[in-house]
Amino acid sequence: MSPRTEGRQIRDVTAWHPRVPGVVEVFHAHYTEYAYPMHVHDAWTLLVVDDGAVRYDLDRHEHGTPHGTVTLLPPHVPHNGEPVTEDGFRKRVLYLEAGALDASLIGAAVDEPDLRDPLLRLRVGQLHAVLAHPGDELEAESRLVLVRERLRHHLRPRSVHEPHSAGRPDGLPLARRLRELLDERTAQGVTLGEAAALVHAHPAHLVRAFSTAFGIAPHQYVMSRRVERARRLLLDGQPPSEVAALTGFYDQAHLTRHFKRLVGIPPGRYARTRSRAPSHQVQGSRRLI
Repeated sequence: MSPRTEGRQIRDVTAWHPRVPGVVEVFHAHYTEYAYPMHVHDAWTLLVVDDGAVRYDLDRHEHGTPHGTVTLLPPHVPHNGEPVTEDGFRKRVLYLEAGALDASLIGAAVDEPDLRDPLLRLRVGQLHAVLAHPGDELEAESRLVLVRERLRHHLRPRSVHEPHSAGRPDGLPLARRLRELLDERTAQGVTLGEAAALVHAHPAHLVRAFSTAFGIAPHQYVMSRRVERARRLLLDGQPPSEVAALTGFYDQAHLTRHFKRLVGIPPGRYARTRSRAPSHQVQGSRRLI
């Protein structure tokens, strides 16, 4: 295939390996005429098609990706793929470690790889969005837990039920233990897996218990604590680049994105407001010294 021909078939490709346990690769692509031959992956392939449609064979059965579906292809099962229309298709793919889902679910995934589930589709899209930003790994882990839980809901035998809640740790004490842990490690951070091991709870139950108890997800709680600390440092005269490092953000851009989301203005602009404090507040402060 010449480079010119390949350019017409593959318009755009982006791939990266995020620092999120369980995610082997993130892959975004726009294919037009390109058809990929039979092949296998050693990972679970979680696929959404944003434009167009894909026709593919899985285990010698033909399938397609109607608009709004989520496709899950199991590891080590051969499949191919080609665009349905002349305009091709845009897809976003997450390659999940083979252990991300139990091997006993492979048969169900082969039988029904295309899942029509708006909530699952929404959660996969949210996960893709957060994986594009280094530094938001706790949020990505939390969202991945919910995606995996939803996939298990589709794939497990209908006669199998969730364990009774009486066998789980009580939600409020568990949430409080996690909050204490997050408070202790706000700047250095903690992965969801580490937190689950330290408080002896399943990651999915941990996220739900915390969100139910406090009305905020664990990653949102951490970011709000970090931004709160950043505000104090900025008003003390610390430059945003140093504040980002001191408060646990990946870099200054990471700080800016979350700071603006919670405060409404970038950290640099926020820092400049300290020079415009009302004179009576400044004078009052001097009288107290």
